[in-house]
Amino acid sequence: MDSFLASMEGMPSRSACARLIEGGEVFINGTEARDKSERVLLGDRVTANVEIEEDGDGLLSPNPGIPLDIRYEDDHLIVLSKQAGLVCHPSPGHVSDTLANALVAHCGYGHLGMLQGDDRPGIVHRLDMDTSGLMVAAKDDQTQRALQDLIRLRVLDRRYVVLVQGYVAPSEGTITTGIARSRRDRLRMAVSDDPMAREAITTFTTLERFEAGRRDDGYSLLECHLYTGRTHQIRVHMAHIGHQVVGDQLYGRGDERQNLMLGRQFLHSWHIRFDHPVTGETIELADQLPDDLLRVLESLKGTSMGRTEAGERICPQLGVGDLS
Repeated sequence: MDSFLASMEGMPSRSACARLIEGGEVFINGTEARDKSERVLLGDRVTANVEIEEDGDGLLSPNPGIPLDIRYEDDHLIVLSKQAGLVCHPSPGHVSDTLANALVAHCGYGHLGMLQGDDRPGIVHRLDMDTSGLMVAAKDDQTQRALQDLIRLRVLDRRYVVLVQGYVAPSEGTITTGIARSRRDRLRMAVSDDPMAREAITTFTTLERFEAGRRDDGYSLLECHLYTGRTHQIRVHMAHIGHQVVGDQLYGRGDERQNLMLGRQFLHSWHIRFDHPVTGETIELADQLPDDLLRVLESLKGTSMGRTEAGERICPQLGVGDLS
């Protein structure tokens, strides 16, 4: 389907057509197309809702006003720590205030990988707007392709720290499901056994548990390891096992007090490790929790039930103080 659309006059790139399908903007014989791999048959009537671009060069405008917290950079790639509230690439309501605009200002439009489309220069993988932490950007197509291959082969190691509601009893576990866009709400993803759903695998390790109070069921601090990179994967999987991410406005539950007055999800990409696709060097970086998340953990300090062995090793690297 994405190949067919891209071959039509006036249509955008194949990757952009795939995003139209993912966004529910493409229909076959009046029925919403569900996957870019769906086949088109002779006689099918295909319609697509495509925004008409205004006259111009089609390039993203650079935005040097957006700070980039760069942790590693060479001629091929960048590893940076994205701040919460920053969208990765243009979307409705975000045209020039995205990470992509900041990358264009820093590198120049012609010095970023373009495999994801001309509106996503340099982007290798996404973090949700209100998720903070480490992510990788590529300066050329070859490096971008190689990094995406590392993700597909599950050897680009990405680890997240997440605070969830409730007492997570296991010290570790694995969640394996299909994930697809919700049929009820196009903004949400959902666990699904539909054949078109994409496999999603998340492992977790419990770092610290906090006692329940009068208004809550307690909390658990986890490290999550992504083996796949589906949209909202950790948030969907945590909700699926009944431990919603604290502060999650889309999949969470409870009032502001139960969400510890946090205005965004407690989710931080804290550690990344991979072999540089050009130099072969092992790139391994850690990123401490930002201040807003540290304040939440400090507020729970008096209810801590103790850290696990993994917690004793990881929490100091996050900038979290001892329990005394």
